[in-house]
Amino acid sequence: MKFSSIALLSACVAAPHATAFVPSSIRSAALARRSAAAPAFMRRRISALSMSTEVPVDVVDTAEAPAGETFEFQAEVSRVMDIIINSLYSDKDVFLRELASNAADACDKLRFLSLTDDSASGAPEIKVKADKEAGTLTIEDSGVGMTKDELINNLGRIAQSGTKKFAEALGASAKGETNLIGQFGVGFYSSYLVADKVTVVTRAVGPDAVQYRWESEAGSSYTVAEDTSEPIEGSGTRLILKLKEDSLEYLEAGKLTDLLQRYSSFIEFPISVFKSTTEYVQVPDEDAEVVEGEEPKTKTVPETKTSYVPIKSAKPLWLRPPRDCEDGDYSEFYKSTFKAFDEPVARSHFSIEGTVEAKALLFIPTTLPFDLSRDMFDENAKNMKLYVKRVFINDSFEGLIPRWLKFVRGVVDSDDLPLNVGREILQQTRALTIINKRLVKKSMDMVRDIEADEDKSKYVMFWNNFGKYLKVGIVEDDRAKDDIAPLCRWFSETSGDEYISFDDYVGAMPEQQKKIYYVTGSTKQQCRMSPALEKLKKKGFDVLLMIDPLDEVVVQNLEKYKDYDLVDVAKEGLDLDEGDDDKKAAMEAKNEEYADLLDFFKVGLGDRIERAVCTDLLTESPAALVQGAYGLSPTMQRYMKAQSVAMGESEMPGMNQAVLEVDVDHPIVRKIDEMRRGGEVGAATEFAELMFDVAALAGGYDIPDAGDFAQRVLSMMTKEAGGGVQDVVMAEPAVEESEEPVDIEKLIGAVTGQGTSSFTVEGESAPSAEVEVIKTSSSYLDSL
Repeated sequence: MKFSSIALLSACVAAPHATAFVPSSIRSAALARRSAAAPAFMRRRISALSMSTEVPVDVVDTAEAPAGETFEFQAEVSRVMDIIINSLYSDKDVFLRELASNAADACDKLRFLSLTDDSASGAPEIKVKADKEAGTLTIEDSGVGMTKDELINNLGRIAQSGTKKFAEALGASAKGETNLIGQFGVGFYSSYLVADKVTVVTRAVGPDAVQYRWESEAGSSYTVAEDTSEPIEGSGTRLILKLKEDSLEYLEAGKLTDLLQRYSSFIEFPISVFKSTTEYVQVPDEDAEVVEGEEPKTKTVPETKTSYVPIKSAKPLWLRPPRDCEDGDYSEFYKSTFKAFDEPVARSHFSIEGTVEAKALLFIPTTLPFDLSRDMFDENAKNMKLYVKRVFINDSFEGLIPRWLKFVRGVVDSDDLPLNVGREILQQTRALTIINKRLVKKSMDMVRDIEADEDKSKYVMFWNNFGKYLKVGIVEDDRAKDDIAPLCRWFSETSGDEYISFDDYVGAMPEQQKKIYYVTGSTKQQCRMSPALEKLKKKGFDVLLMIDPLDEVVVQNLEKYKDYDLVDVAKEGLDLDEGDDDKKAAMEAKNEEYADLLDFFKVGLGDRIERAVCTDLLTESPAALVQGAYGLSPTMQRYMKAQSVAMGESEMPGMNQAVLEVDVDHPIVRKIDEMRRGGEVGAATEFAELMFDVAALAGGYDIPDAGDFAQRVLSMMTKEAGGGVQDVVMAEPAVEESEEPVDIEKLIGAVTGQGTSSFTVEGESAPSAEVEVIKTSSSYLDSL
C-alpha cells in the first residue's frame, strides 16, 4: 500500500500570499489553463469555490466570471517521509521518548476501555529488549492493540493521530480520566531516525482478534498481513526496529535505561528493560579438601542472569494536590530530579487554570548550584524541566522563565504550550506569556517568604548566593524591577558589615533628607574614604556603598525608589541645599573669583580632567574627583577597559569625564594659589599634581603613572628630611654599630606627622596600603 498525506506541512503557508491581490477572473482563467495542462491525477475536482476580491471597476469584466475549480494539494510521499525523519527532530535520542509515549497511550486506552469491556482486562506494561546479534530493538506494550483497518489508518496516513481521535471520541467529560500524550500523529515515524526497517506486530482487544504484521522501510509503501510469529497474549503491540549501522549504540541496555529514566520515568505504567544482571551465589567448593564431620566448604561465584528489570520510576509530585504531599516527598523529589545534595530553602506547588492550564513545582536551592558557580548564566545548567502529560520534553527552553531566575529549579507540566511537532521549539504565544508571568510571580513570592522568615540568616545566605540574579532582573526586566528593588540588600556607611534594604535606609533618614545617596567603589573601605562623603557625614546623611560592578547599572535603571531619587554622590552637581538660591549665587561668585586658579588646574592637569570647579561639599579634603553627568565611575571604567581588552577592541571614548572639585578655603589650595601668584609655577604645578593624585586615589581611580607619583612623594619627604638622597647615603657610615637600624616607618611618621603602625605595606592588602599612602600624602601637604 501507499502512504497518504493529510497534512502537507508548510506548503499551505505560501498559497494565500500568491493570489491575494489577483482578480478572480484572471485567477480563474489561469487556474483553468494550468488545470488543462496538468496531469490527470492533479485534476481531481473536489468542489466549486468562487474567490473574489474588491478591485477597481475598470479592471473587472462586467460579465460573470466562471466559477474557479478547487484542487487538493498533492505531496511526494517519500519526500514528506524524508522531511519527517530528518527535519522534525534534532536529537536521535527522542525516538525512544516518542515510542514509549505511544506505548503509554495504548496502555491508557486499554485501562479506559476495561471500565466497560471485560475483554479489555490485563495489567498494562511496557517492555524494551535489544538483540545485539540480530541488530534489532523491540518495544512491546500490553495496551489496546490495533485492527487491520486501524493499522492502515493510523500508520499508513501521515499526521493522523489515533490518540487524538480516541480523545475526541471520548469527549470533554472523560478528559480528566485519561492521560493521553500523542497529538501530532508523527511520533511513530521518529523510529526511522535510528532504523532502516520497522515492523509492527499487533493484536486488538477481543477474543476473536487477529494478529497482524505491518512492515515498511521508510519508502512510499508498506505491507500489511496476518502474522504467524510469537503470539501476543491478550492485546498489545510489538514494535521491532532494525537499527542502522550508526545507531547500534541503542542496543546497549545501559543506554536504553538512561534514556527511559530521563524522558519516561514519570509515566504511570511500569517500564522494564531486558538486561543481564550478575548475582553472587554460594556453591560447593569442589577443590577444597573434605574433612569428615565438617560442613562442605563453599565458594562465591558470579552468576549471570537475563531478565526484564524495571527502570527506576519516580512519582510525578507536581500532579498531586499540595495537601497530599509531605515535606519529605518534596525533599526526595528535589534531590532526585535535580541531582542536588542540599535541601531547598523554599518551594511553591501550584496550578494554573483558565485559558491556559498547567501544573508547576518550583524550588529555590539553599546553596549556589555547582553548574552556576562558574558561569551564572551557564547554558548547560538545566534549571527548568518541561513535561507534557508526565513525559519529559526539554530543559533548555529560554522563554519559559527569564534568565535572571536561572537559579530557580522547577518542573512545569502543560499540554497547552505551543510546541513544534518535534517538541523542541517553544513558540512565543499568549499561553507562554501567561505561564511565564505566573512562574515569575511565584518565584518572587518564594523570595519574599525567605525575606520574611524569622531566621534572618536565611535571607543573608540567599542574597550572598543569588543577589546578583535579582540585580540582573532589575536591569533586564522592566515589569519586575519595582518588585525586585525592595528585596535588594546593600552596605551603607553606617551599617558596618550588616546589609540594609532601601526601606531600612529610608526609615532611618533625617527629616530634611529627601533623596537616597550612594557611592560606588571596589571595596567598602574605598567607598568610605571618598571625599564626596564628607559633607553628607556632617549633615548626618547615610550613604549606600555600591561595591559590585553591577550596582552602578542597577541604580541607573531604577533611577528612584518609591518617591526618592537615587543620587550618586561622586557625580558633579550634587546639591544638598535644594532651594537655597543664596548659596548657589555665592558658589557662582566664588567660581568667578577663582577663575584663574581653576584655569591653572585645568592647564596643569591637562586632559586628565574636563575642568576644575569650586565646591562647598568638602570639610577635610582639599579636592575631590567626580564624574560628569554621563561619565562612568572608576570601578565601571576598569570593568569596561578589561572587557575591551578581552574582546580586542579599542577603549570606548567618553568614559572618563572627571571634574576636579576644590575647596578654595583649604590651606593646601591657598598655598598652591600663593605659589602660583608668587611666580613659583613649577612648584605649584607639582603640588597640584600631587593633590590630584591623592584625590584620584581617594576616589577609587587608577593613577596612570604610579612611579611618577611615588617620585613626587619621596622627593618632598627627602626635602623635609633636610637633604637629598646623597646626604642620607653619606651619613650612613656615621651610625654606630651598636645602634639599632633606622626604622623607616618611624622616619616617615616623623616627616609626615602620621602614625606609623599602619603604614606597613608588606603583608597588607593593597587597598589598606593605598589608604595609608593617601593619608601620608595628605598629611604632608597639610604640614605646608
